[in-house]
Amino acid sequence: MKILVSACLLGLDCKYTGENNLCPRVAALREEHTLIPVCPEQLGGLPTPRPPAERLGDRVVTREGADVTEAYEKGARQTARLAELLGAELAILKARSPACGAGAIYDGSFTHTLLQSDGLAAGALKKLGIPVYTEENVPEGL
Repeated sequence: MKILVSACLLGLDCKYTGENNLCPRVAALREEHTLIPVCPEQLGGLPTPRPPAERLGDRVVTREGADVTEAYEKGARQTARLAELLGAELAILKARSPACGAGAIYDGSFTHTLLQSDGLAAGALKKLGIPVYTEENVPEGL
């Protein structure tokens, strides 16, 4: 199976801090599946490291109030395009991220308050019919 995976979960240093979110359970899937690493923020043109950002309604803003929505939208489009080009059948993305979060993301207050929503890239993949999971709810049996 071809699985699109947040690159930070595979140990690539593309997290907003310049570090990674290595998840051994996700990385181990490479033994039986083709993993396609992706970082929607980098695909959208954002640097690493970069200021933390959260969804605030239809916008994505940094803690300092800078509007980075355009970069997140571009990254979502590029992520969806990669998924189509490479035939991704499933995605495992970083939980709670304004790009990758699936089902729950931070609300834009920078207080770790969650709301029921998707990050922009996760939403774009779902619109294509690609099931999206996070490292916290990887399906059993993969």
